[in-house]
Amino acid sequence: MLKVSCPKNPLTADYDKMKKLFFVTNVDWFFISHRLPIALNAIQQGYEVYLLSRDTGRKQFLQGKGIRFIDIPFDRSGSNPLHELKCIFQLYTNYKKYRPNIIHHVTLKAALLGSVAAKLSGQHHVVNAISGLGYNFTNGRNGILQKLIRTLIRIAFKSKSFSFILQNPDDVGMIKGFNLVPSSHIFLIKGSGVDLNEFVFSQAPGKTQLKVLFPARILLDKGVMEFIDAAKLLQKRFIGKVKFILAGDCDKENLAVLGEEKLRSLLVDDYIEWIGYQAQMFPIYTDSDIVVLPSYREGLPKSLIEACAVGRPIVTTDVPGCRECVKSGYNGYLVPAKDSRALADAIGLLIEDDAKRKEFGRNSRLLAEEEFSIDKVVRQTFDIYQSIIRIS
Repeated sequence: MLKVSCPKNPLTADYDKMKKLFFVTNVDWFFISHRLPIALNAIQQGYEVYLLSRDTGRKQFLQGKGIRFIDIPFDRSGSNPLHELKCIFQLYTNYKKYRPNIIHHVTLKAALLGSVAAKLSGQHHVVNAISGLGYNFTNGRNGILQKLIRTLIRIAFKSKSFSFILQNPDDVGMIKGFNLVPSSHIFLIKGSGVDLNEFVFSQAPGKTQLKVLFPARILLDKGVMEFIDAAKLLQKRFIGKVKFILAGDCDKENLAVLGEEKLRSLLVDDYIEWIGYQAQMFPIYTDSDIVVLPSYREGLPKSLIEACAVGRPIVTTDVPGCRECVKSGYNGYLVPAKDSRALADAIGLLIEDDAKRKEFGRNSRLLAEEEFSIDKVVRQTFDIYQSIIRIS
């Protein structure tokens, strides 16, 4: 069981009376990987914690942790208005029934639907935690979809009492630009945090055959094609000396997924390998020498803060979310998004420089200790809970 230390804050009398904390997110597995430590800490402080999410088979596990589970049939990939209205109604019904003291929405869709339900039910203590908001507005996305999302954001999020947690400065600026809530209700927390006692510093294996790791779902917007292209650009120089590993599942519900059949056609024996979803990532990081994530845009990727904690040099893209995890020339390299050649060049530099890999790895751990510890994230989150009670 993950243990997170967080000293109790001296709270107001109203805050002391709080009993119910609702987390609302699209799917249960995302909650487990990104918000479970906060929920466990809340239970330690005496709160009833509920998760409202789609059950993908983790309900019993979460109930065993003391979390009450309410199944909401979110559809991550769909956009059926009738189905979305059904979800809003179910959220509204539960908000009215249980009258939670704080509702913490996680992910954009859960926040949009949940905020509408909260307004209808008269709930005011709402925290919308949105990671990766900006990718919905980047070049190449459907213009109609962009306009629809912007309209929904203005309708759902406009409230003097709602608060927002964003994971990088670009997304903070974007939300402020919508003029939805007072600036004092917009908070920056860098990522979901990493348990530094679980993801301990580890020297790279330094084997004869180095391993370059892509630790992400097999999605086009995670830069999976650029990773594979970069590997193939380096193939003549490094085949037999380096192996490129993809560790992540083909998320079939995501519209940006690279299909499994297509992925398998791109693999190269003993050079580009796919190991699928890994429940325990720590041993995967420790068995790797370089971590690469050429994503197009992120909130703040958990995979990179875990890689920092373990002490790995990183190559990632100079885009919001990713650039917060790497200081170029300090613990890794930043390259332009969608640029396979630049990515290959940066990876090649690290492959050929053992001393640089070790230096960057040590610096990654220092960065994780300064910026990304789960203890810090938990404290910041509970400070926000306290502040929204006081100012609402």
